Amino acid sequence: MIDWSALIQDGLFAAMAAIGFSSISHTPTRAYTVCGLAAALGHASRFMMMHTDSLMGNIIIASTLAALIVGITAVILSPYIKVPAESCLYPALLPMIPGMYAYRTITALMHCITDVGEPAVLHNLYLLCFNGFTCIAIVIGMVIGANLPIYLLKHISFQATR
Repeated sequence: MIDWSALIQDGLFAAMAAIGFSSISHTPTRAYTVCGLAAALGHASRFMMMHTDSLMGNIIIASTLAALIVGITAVILSPYIKVPAESCLYPALLPMIPGMYAYRTITALMHCITDVGEPAVLHNLYLLCFNGFTCIAIVIGMVIGANLPIYLLKHISFQATR
């Protein structure tokens, strides 16, 4: 069962973050709504995929599919506001960056360096590998999922730059 209030809240906070990232990236003001909409759709869809039994909580596949949704939204809506799809796409993806996995990777690295004793070092090395590989896989999946619509829908994605 999906908690609809949590889903809407997740999308709303992602939209606010994407609009904030858009504003510091000097994106045209008319693109803020598309950035916010793409981020809300992508982040909420990832939230929904993570909290239903369809993907069994696999964040890598959920992030890839959510990035695909963000890419399709940005490519389809960018010609209407006359901006390149990338200027809407990348700020909308930033709220989905796996910050906790990156933080845990660096924390485990610091513990590997400073801890004494083989069991503690081995445990932290395991955490370093798990979190690091998960973080890298999520980012690679997001890159593939986000850029796929740009290349598959070339006739739409490059209309705004002509």
